[in-house]
Amino acid sequence: MADETKPPEGQPPQPPSPPPKPAAKPAAKPAAPKPPAVMVTTPWEDDLTRAVKERFGDGIVESVSYVGQKFWVVTPETAIPLLEYLKREADFDYLVDITAVHYPKREKAFDLVYIVYSFARNERVRIKTQIRDGDEPPTAVPVHLTANWLEREVYDMFGIRFAGHPDLRRILMPDEWEGFPLRKEYGIVQQDNRWVRENLEIESAQ
Repeated sequence: MADETKPPEGQPPQPPSPPPKPAAKPAAKPAAPKPPAVMVTTPWEDDLTRAVKERFGDGIVESVSYVGQKFWVVTPETAIPLLEYLKREADFDYLVDITAVHYPKREKAFDLVYIVYSFARNERVRIKTQIRDGDEPPTAVPVHLTANWLEREVYDMFGIRFAGHPDLRRILMPDEWEGFPLRKEYGIVQQDNRWVRENLEIESAQ
């Protein structure tokens, strides 16, 4: 009986056939998105918080600490008087920053955050309040002159107007720019296409 594994006479041997490929595994389902991390705070109590609570009462909603960062949550009308109190009576004479966070689905759509520092105490604290879209919180310029540019940046990025500000206008974006880039509904690649076309003479800056 002929050996079926041998090629016919006069032909070179053929390589063995490759083994069959295993069946493709079904694609794994994408993992469900993780829920947002919960901000776990601890109570902040010391002589300063007690003095502030005694002075401002129900205007102080919370005195808490988060990973070593101390902050008060206050009513909107308390923020500027508290800044002044901290400067005049507690040595927090350096306004580090004013910033905001946008929560478009929340009734009070913005957190407005003031950060102050005391060289005498070597301590940094934050003041946080919530405002609605369209609210105009009072300017902090009469308390800290550096609030001028800081509030202009918040206006430029979020569209928050500060009542009584002496010169509220854009500081980073061009004066003619439309929209406020750090609001959540402002897409990450969104831009003022009209301004780009007119000033850069291109269709897109992306």
